[in-house]
Amino acid sequence: MVIDERMAVYINSLDTGNGAFLDALEREAVAQEIPIIRKDMQSFLKVLLAMHAPKRILEVGTAVGFSAILMAQNTAPDCRITTIEKYEKRIPQARTNFAAAGMEEKITLLEGDALELMRGLEGPYDLIFMDAAKGQYLYFLPDALRLLRVGGVLISDNVLQDGDIIESHYAVERRNRTIYKRMREYLYVLKHTDGLLTSIVAVGDGAAVTVKQKDGISIGDGQKAAVRVTTEE
Repeated sequence: MVIDERMAVYINSLDTGNGAFLDALEREAVAQEIPIIRKDMQSFLKVLLAMHAPKRILEVGTAVGFSAILMAQNTAPDCRITTIEKYEKRIPQARTNFAAAGMEEKITLLEGDALELMRGLEGPYDLIFMDAAKGQYLYFLPDALRLLRVGGVLISDNVLQDGDIIESHYAVERRNRTIYKRMREYLYVLKHTDGLLTSIVAVGDGAAVTVKQKDGISIGDGQKAAVRVTTEE
């Protein structure tokens, strides 16, 4: 846990929930150990949606559809959400949940590899929510920036990896080292690329909130620098 456990319990105790359907879906997901966004991230996301008022949203990583429904419930009726999922077991579950929540018209689910599907999409999107395979964020980024409008917001979830991100490379379990390395590169690029303004916040398992400030952003130099820094550490 990124923040003190007692503090997290207190913060979550203040939460007012998300309505009967989503609260039940959350309990079911937790019981089945299906990953969904954490309670403090849910509150944070709802505030960002209220502030930014997006009309087109792209979500990378649907799972059972919890966060897509949460975003649908907290945006204007004319907002449209496109969400991508490749795990075949989760796709029918998400579709069932969208129908049960009455959100079929507002949410479009695309099935398949996000990297391939994103290349075929056309923007602009007002907000992109990244919550898929953490080791792939860096590879999703070029298309995410292409699809995002100037002034649009990219939210990247689970970027602090339960605190592993600040550990030495050698202190991280060997099976997690590739994800660890790529995430450190990703965060470095977000913070050191001209045209991107990023804040990394300790909410949930960490979130990076990035504003695209101009078109024509090149992440090449930032990525090379990130690789050097990660290698040196």
